[in-house]
Amino acid sequence: MPAKDLYPSRTSAQPVILDRQDPVIHGTDFSAAPISEEQLNQYDEKGFLLLPEVFSRAEVSRFLNELQQMQQNQTLLDSERAITEPGSGALRSVFQIHQYNDLFSQVAADPRVADIARFILDDDLYIHQSRLNFKPGFNGREFYWHSDFETWHVEDGMPRMRALSASILLTDNSDFNGSLMVMPGSHRQYVSCVGETPEGYYRNSLQQQTVGTPDNHSLASLHKEFGLESTAAPAGSVLLFDCNLMHGSNGNITPMPRSNLFFVYNAVSNRCVAPFCNQPPRPEFLATRETFSLLPARNNARERKVG
Repeated sequence: MPAKDLYPSRTSAQPVILDRQDPVIHGTDFSAAPISEEQLNQYDEKGFLLLPEVFSRAEVSRFLNELQQMQQNQTLLDSERAITEPGSGALRSVFQIHQYNDLFSQVAADPRVADIARFILDDDLYIHQSRLNFKPGFNGREFYWHSDFETWHVEDGMPRMRALSASILLTDNSDFNGSLMVMPGSHRQYVSCVGETPEGYYRNSLQQQTVGTPDNHSLASLHKEFGLESTAAPAGSVLLFDCNLMHGSNGNITPMPRSNLFFVYNAVSNRCVAPFCNQPPRPEFLATRETFSLLPARNNARERKVG
């Protein structure tokens, strides 16, 4: 029996804004959390939390060295996991890094990030998706406004809003080079978008998404209610944000590249089912199904606080 679709999208001729039906924070004992109650309340209210300089300069330097080696790996660049910018051919994203890179596999399980995700989602975790995002100097393209959950729900079959993203900043992210912009509080409303999902749509959407993006009227309505906030921060910082937070970023015409590590933590109870569209699931490198494995158990959060 197909799972009930609590968040229908791409099924109507008119866009609709629906109320969220899931909690934002599933953990209840805030005294056992790896971050403060104030930080948890901020995440609950705004849908995101920026933790400055969680990773040291030495760690970031090691990540960047690994990134540079990946950029020179022709086998990787020729694979479907490597996505290039339309027009320029510059590397835009590399997916499934938690499966193919030992260092980034360790980073995905790092308790400074994973323990927070585990508390917020209050379940065993796995990585639904991982990637390196590049926004190279001079020709890094924008990422248009979207809710990640809309795509993960419709195209991957993620049933509920019990997932979050962690973006680890490998370079300084500024308002000039395309740091993420968010609509704080928008995670409590879901934009049901217009337009059927085309066959094999993921191939085009990874370069430029046209289906599953909110219409201008819905975006203007969300902006009027929630406004905008920048997440600019120095390298080594970590941005945690809810799966349904409306976000996007401008293009980068500065000489300064913007690169981030990106991990999506999903609750094991929220594993993907059949997609909520008339298309087969997206490939494994975009949505973990066959290579599913749990992250290591959490550390004692009472002994260490982040931030």
